[in-house]
Amino acid sequence: MAGDVHGARGALALLASTQLLLIMDTAIVNVALPSVGHDLTASSTTLSWVANAYLISFGGLLLLGGRAADLLGHRRLFVTGLGLLAAASAAGALAGSAATLVAARAAQGVGAALAAAAAFALLLNLFPDGPARHRALGVFAAMGGLGGVLGTVLGGVLTDLLGWRSTFWLNVALAVLMAALALRLPAGSAPAAEPGFDALGAFTATAGLGLVAYALVARSPLAGVAGLALLAAFALLETRVARPLVPPAVLRRPALRLANGLSALAQMALFPMFFLVSLYLQSVLGYSPLLGGLGLLPLSLVVVATAPQTGRIIARLGLTRTMTLGFTLLLAGMVWLALALSADGTFAGTVLAPSLVLGAALPLVMVTTNVAATAEAAPHETGLASGLVNTSQQFGSVLGLATLVAVATAFPRALDLVRAGGTPLTETATPLAQTTGFRAALLVGAAFAAAAALLSVRLRLPSPSPELPPPFEQGGAPAAASLRQDRAGDPR
Repeated sequence: MAGDVHGARGALALLASTQLLLIMDTAIVNVALPSVGHDLTASSTTLSWVANAYLISFGGLLLLGGRAADLLGHRRLFVTGLGLLAAASAAGALAGSAATLVAARAAQGVGAALAAAAAFALLLNLFPDGPARHRALGVFAAMGGLGGVLGTVLGGVLTDLLGWRSTFWLNVALAVLMAALALRLPAGSAPAAEPGFDALGAFTATAGLGLVAYALVARSPLAGVAGLALLAAFALLETRVARPLVPPAVLRRPALRLANGLSALAQMALFPMFFLVSLYLQSVLGYSPLLGGLGLLPLSLVVVATAPQTGRIIARLGLTRTMTLGFTLLLAGMVWLALALSADGTFAGTVLAPSLVLGAALPLVMVTTNVAATAEAAPHETGLASGLVNTSQQFGSVLGLATLVAVATAFPRALDLVRAGGTPLTETATPLAQTTGFRAALLVGAAFAAAAALLSVRLRLPSPSPELPPPFEQGGAPAAASLRQDRAGDPR
């Protein structure tokens, strides 16, 4: 299959479409939430759990899903995840109460975690480390950027024309179609032949990650302490069992640890930025939800245009320099956007130009961190590598959103308290106070990007072993040379 160009392209299109579906699903449901609340007479707190239930189960199961893909077979788990996603989406479409819908969303998160981890593992197996993988990861990044805008647009159109339930039926149709097409994919690496499964490690890791995710989205310190305690127990268990869920030797790889940390930092800045920009356009500039989502369209178009070129940039500059360039652009875009915001601004005057810089930064950051996080993975570890980097990104997104939203909402309250001598003037902050909050939050996101830019220069991939296949030759001598320099610790 790897030698069949058309087959590889078709497989990449399917796997990248899965990425688009999962990103699009989150955006669609967020747009449809007001209609859900009206139809099911749900409170705003309950509606928040329609989104949170998905995030918690998705984030908590990514690591287990990646390892399960290695043990059970990548294609098998990919199809299973899509099937579960379709069934849970149908349950959501038929939900007669908010509680049923929340349960369906949690099940959607389970299916999404299995499908996402297995899809990424299949991509790693299909495209060995080198220029071909860089191009494939560029397509993945482009689909992610497109999914956010497409979800916002489709969410608004479908909800207005056919009602919120149609957004869930769209998921059903797409997931079933993808599952059927996935049966033609290569199976990936063979399931592990060794008997035994680290059941206790799977429980402590999944429960720990799930509780940490719950703590972040629900702001529950008790759940956070319990989740961290379970993760500590998991780390201890992994050193004492014969076949650990995450072999300690894998986590001792410096490049893998750094790349996963950088992936988390990238999402801590990027994910809340989308939310804050959309909120600024709606709450300060008075845009409708649909127009607020469309305000991110120029950024997404730049992502789609830049992502396929990332492999060529890596070939010219080297992996480490490209990564540092991406984080530097992310820092510049976040600072520019923060300083440009104003209570009486316009989209063209405040958001457009810095969002284009952020659109160029996103694929450079995402592709390079994914390349670095998976470069050392053996064929039987691709699911594990996928689970680790996906977990890092998911928790970076949740942690970043919780942190930046807390900053954005704290500043308006503080300003109102000062003006009223200790008593809030109004329950709703003024546009000026809201803008000040958004600006502060974006500057915190810029601090995350600055930390990542400084850390990225330390990335060094180990030299490849002689028995590795020669994927570097696919991109010619310049690509091979740049990657060898990165691995040797000498980026030009």
